[in-house]
Amino acid sequence: MAPAMDTFGVFGTTAVLLVTDPAALSRARALADVELAAVDQACSRFRPDSELSMLNANRGELTPVSELFTALIAEALRAAELTDGDVDPTCGQALVTAGYDRDFGELRSAGEDPVGGLPTPPSPAEIPGWHSVWLDTTRHLVRLDHGAQLDLGATAKAWAADHCAERIATKLGCGVLVSLGGDIAVAGTPPPQGWQVRVTDDHAAAADAPGQTVTIRSGGLATSSTTVRTWTAGGRRMHHIIDPATGEPVRSCWRTVSVAAGSCTDANIASTAAIIRGEAAISWLDDAGLPARLVRHDGSTQTTAGWPAQDQPVT
Repeated sequence: MAPAMDTFGVFGTTAVLLVTDPAALSRARALADVELAAVDQACSRFRPDSELSMLNANRGELTPVSELFTALIAEALRAAELTDGDVDPTCGQALVTAGYDRDFGELRSAGEDPVGGLPTPPSPAEIPGWHSVWLDTTRHLVRLDHGAQLDLGATAKAWAADHCAERIATKLGCGVLVSLGGDIAVAGTPPPQGWQVRVTDDHAAAADAPGQTVTIRSGGLATSSTTVRTWTAGGRRMHHIIDPATGEPVRSCWRTVSVAAGSCTDANIASTAAIIRGEAAISWLDDAGLPARLVRHDGSTQTTAGWPAQDQPVT
């Protein structure tokens, strides 16, 4: 029996939910909706009533937060520590300065810069650094020092995919795949043929788009790209992956990086860091034993740690 699928919008992107038991699909969607709504309430940068927005507005005051938001911040800090600060949650102001100051659907609808005159490129924003975040995971307290402004986009979506997949598999006893904008987590017993995933620059691209089909049975798969979430500000093409060293969208030799790991969160951390690290990502991913597919701007690819050369299983 083929898995059943549901597709819906969330976090300004497209979610795909697959379950091996078609009778469980509606219940799986209900569970996912609850989990995703809670994450959005905790850490949306575009909701004035989110915990993240209120924390950013507190300007250095010690702030009580929920258990969920504590976990999300802790995951972002873990990402920063694992990548020596390449994936930094204090890039919130840098994203606003670059023009990413609203939900991406609204940003895309706004179109290009208006024609006329010579637009001035935005000046880079200073990144205070992840050590500016003080977090007490026991008492659920957080303080942002040195003017830090949080953005958890590099980890929260992948974390949500992991937790949705695990909760659905545990509650309903079926195999499940959750994709949130191309951040993919699987849990439970997979279909006999595994979960087949098309790896491309854009998760929403057609099935025949340039890329590769891989099969996963556990863990997660994430793709980071500088080609999809793009906009124009000050006459310059911008994207959402910020280089903490410059405070600007990173200029990388890679346009897209896909990584497989034990969880979607770890895969996302590695794929984002790889974009930022450039050529150095190859040895870093190999040393970490993380299978990855890295795509240069000319479309040529390089792989690490056993990523299949052809359409073969990756995990």
